[in-house]
This record gives sequence, C-alpha cells and structure tokens, in this order.
Amino acid sequence: SGIYPERLELGSVAMLGGVVDCLAFSKSKSPTLVLEIGADATHSFIVSAAGVEASRPIPQGLEAMVPIVQKELGLKDEESARKLFYSNTFDFTGMGPLLIKRLLRELQSSIGFYEVQTGQSVGQVLCTQLSPKLAWLDAAIAGELGISRLKLDPAPWLQSRHIALPEALAKNAQDIRWFGLLSLMAHYHSAPAHAAVPEEKT
Repeated sequence: SGIYPERLELGSVAMLGGVVDCLAFSKSKSPTLVLEIGADATHSFIVSAAGVEASRPIPQGLEAMVPIVQKELGLKDEESARKLFYSNTFDFTGMGPLLIKRLLRELQSSIGFYEVQTGQSVGQVLCTQLSPKLAWLDAAIAGELGISRLKLDPAPWLQSRHIALPEALAKNAQDIRWFGLLSLMAHYHSAPAHAAVPEEKT
C-alpha cells in the first residue's frame, strides 16, 4: 500500500523512557525494578527518575514455571499444565513463591549488587507485560522481595505531556501493557506542563 514507518523504536526503550519520565513527574525517590517477563526469558531493569541505572537479561520466563505446575498438581503432561497456567480457572496465588523461586534468586542477586554499589534500596516493582490472568505473579514477586507494587496512573502524566485520552479509552489505558504504546506518543525534549516554561518575547 506504499505505507512505510517514519522511524523504528524498540518497545522496551519507549516503555522505559515513559516509566522514567512518569517517576520524575510524580517526584518518586524510590528506585524501581521493572520486569518484562516473557515466555523464555525475563528482562530486568532498575530505573529511577534520573534514568535506567541497571539492566540484566535472566534466562527464566513463564515457560520455566509450567513443569513445576505439572509436578505440584500431578497433571499428566506439560500441555495440560500450560493450559491451566495461562487460564483464569485456577488460583496460583498460594503456589506463587514456589513458581518464582528460581527467578527470585536471580532478581535478589541483581538487586543486591545494585544496592551495594549505589547505597540505594529498590522500593517497588512494575511488571509490564503480564496479562490480567497472571496478575497474581506481580503480587507474588513483590511479596517475596518485600517491596511494593508500582501502580501507574498514566492519565495525569499524559496530561503533563499534552496528551488527552478520550473517556472511552481511559479505562483501557490503566492496563500496563498499553504503557509502552502511550510512551511512544510523548515528546520528552519538550518541557512537561508541570514544569516552568519561560515565556517567549516577540
């Protein structure tokens, strides 16, 4: 159709830029653990209002939890365990600490190294790619790490960047999986609405 993009940008980069700017907008002082948990790997980032301070790929993802589900629930094969794991028909909250045990070990190592190097404590976690069916996983990670879950309300931040959401989309925007796309809309080289902007003289 002769339609071509004007530019390409990594979704993770846009998302991280949005989180950093959002932390600055809310005047958050707490370093934040941002997790992109995929099927086969997890990308871990520690960010603050000043920018991305640490990053690490971890070869542990959602698929690594499936054999544990199979074993703990006595299911006949991994496919049955996989269907149950990704469905919303079973409450995995109680099993959460067991399912994330290996991932948690890697996260604790990364956080510990960061805190020793900087003297700052990571105080909150944000999981950006989990579907609502896996929301219990976000809570399990926060609980086992002993930190809070970061709840981003994009509307005030977007407004500070002169982006208005129609009422019909405001609820959908609360889903963190949309945050990366919303972050692509912001222009960070311009001062946000909450910042003082000097008047131009003509």
